[in-house]
Amino acid sequence: MSMSTQHGGGGTRRPASTKPGGKPKDAPVDKPGSAAKSASAGAGKKGARPTAGGGKGRKPITPVKVSQGRNWGPIVTFAVVGAIALGIIGFGGYQVYVNGMTWEDRAAKISGITNFRKSDAKMLVSDHVTGPVKYSVLPPVGGAHNINWQRCLGDVYDAPIANEHAVHSLEHGAVWITYRPGLAQGEIDKLASKVKGHDFTLMSPFPGLDKPISVQTWGYQLKVDKADDPRIDDFIKALREVSAKEPGATCSAGAYITETGTTPHDLQPPANSNGGMPALPGGTPGGTG
Repeated sequence: MSMSTQHGGGGTRRPASTKPGGKPKDAPVDKPGSAAKSASAGAGKKGARPTAGGGKGRKPITPVKVSQGRNWGPIVTFAVVGAIALGIIGFGGYQVYVNGMTWEDRAAKISGITNFRKSDAKMLVSDHVTGPVKYSVLPPVGGAHNINWQRCLGDVYDAPIANEHAVHSLEHGAVWITYRPGLAQGEIDKLASKVKGHDFTLMSPFPGLDKPISVQTWGYQLKVDKADDPRIDDFIKALREVSAKEPGATCSAGAYITETGTTPHDLQPPANSNGGMPALPGGTPGGTG
């Protein structure tokens, strides 16, 4: 019979077992405090179940969802594309609307324009006369005029011209830009840039203007303060040539003159016996108007 022997370390030593014909085999030795370490290690493991002794385990941790925010990229792209599409549609609709307007409608939309065709149509006679003509509106916008017209092939005159010749140019559909003498040179240059190189336009100073600048064609007039007023361009675009009392009449050929001075030049002689017109000073042979 085997007896266990007490050791000074406080542990117990299990009896060695022997097999027949073999050497004794030592039993495993429990080191002091090993049981306590094992218990504490088991308790420290994440997610360990409660021990049989009634100890409570760590509660499971609920995952926290982190908001990544709204993805604005596609939304912004869609908004930009939509805005461009609406702009294209709107512009197309506006063009259809504008193209469907008559030139009279476009003229009526210009702020400050005066339409004498409505307010005083009786003064817009188109008789050819000689000598000076007294006009009720200055600069004149129509009425009796000289048989010779002022050349309006984008001409910029640096001195006043005769109303009687200018009115005949208006009858052909020209736009006549006039300005008050003494206007700043920079303003004059801006006005000249709207005339030079453009058929059915002419420009000259006009003494006694009640506004710095006055623009007129047959039956219409617009007075402004500045050369860069956008209504000047609107006036030219809407009324140049289409406002002609004599559609198809020319500015660049025929019985025109280029002389300056406020006294009309009665240059055109009576028709010859063959019904034609001889050559004229400052103009080309023939021509009517």
